[in-house]
Amino acid sequence: MSLAVASASRAWREAFNAGDAAAAAAMYEEDAIMVAKPFGRFEGREAIQGFWKNVIAQGFDDVIYFNTTTTVVDKTLTAARVSADWEMNNARGIITNELWVLQPDGTARLREDHFEVAE
Repeated sequence: MSLAVASASRAWREAFNAGDAAAAAAMYEEDAIMVAKPFGRFEGREAIQGFWKNVIAQGFDDVIYFNTTTTVVDKTLTAARVSADWEMNNARGIITNELWVLQPDGTARLREDHFEVAE
């Protein structure tokens, strides 16, 4: 599970840093929920893609994670929570809760994404 989450998280960062909002949004489940403080709540992959498209269009990129913690949250090893600090070229903040869920094909996708922009 941890390897699937690490791989999926890396794929999300690579997509975002490449300016590909569609590929970044594809890392979320179809009906995922994203809470981005102070911007609001976004429900569903399409709304999440719109958020990331707007962020990318404003010139934000080069995101990195550090102080990352991954915790497997169920006995079947099919879900894990990630928290971390993050920064990019024009902002920084914290990930308070990413819930990654193992899919039938063995990949992990985000079911929930909660993060805050600190500056």
